[in-house]
Amino acid sequence: MTAAPMPPASAPPPVARPRASDVFVGYVLSLCENKRFQSDLRTGLGQRVERCNYLHRYLVPRLPEALHPDARRAHYAVAALIAARPRSARTADAERVTSAGAVPGWYARPNLGAGLAAAVNAQVIKAGSAEGDLHLFARQSSDALHQRLPALTRHLLSGGIAIDWAVLLEDLTWWDRDRDRVATRWLESYFRTADPEGTTAPDTDTTVPASETPDLHEENPS
Repeated sequence: MTAAPMPPASAPPPVARPRASDVFVGYVLSLCENKRFQSDLRTGLGQRVERCNYLHRYLVPRLPEALHPDARRAHYAVAALIAARPRSARTADAERVTSAGAVPGWYARPNLGAGLAAAVNAQVIKAGSAEGDLHLFARQSSDALHQRLPALTRHLLSGGIAIDWAVLLEDLTWWDRDRDRVATRWLESYFRTADPEGTTAPDTDTTVPASETPDLHEENPS
């Protein structure tokens, strides 16, 4: 008697490719476990790439040679910002990495606008200051934004407000080429989340499709 054919094995579910920004942030976080590496990365704080001499040895091997200058600067800036975190934020980041579960959809992750709103809700920043910063950012070039970020991110982190470094990296990458879209998303996230009167904040999720923002794996515009 002929044995019945075995049913075909079901194909394993496709594994989502990690975003290049998340991979890069994970790499920088691992570097910062070494105090010397962290110190070297911190020297790039607020500097243009051409002045980040101590960062090249760590970042050049990890970045495509043809990476757009805006994207290159964003990577250097975020690496320096991560290295300059206060101790409390380094501990919190390590705990988040250890206990990380499923990564939420890209547009459900907090951008800088949501971070400022969380700071307002926690009374770390006054609502007027947060809104003023966001409106100012919407009119500024990346040069001015990069100069303001070290003090702002340190203020947020010192107040216990987490920063999604991968989201910030991608937003900085596209700032000069798509500032209106990024700034609008920050403002929308802020006003969906901010609760300066102490009432219940509205839902922070958005309906913008993630496909509208290319992954940094695809970052090589002309």
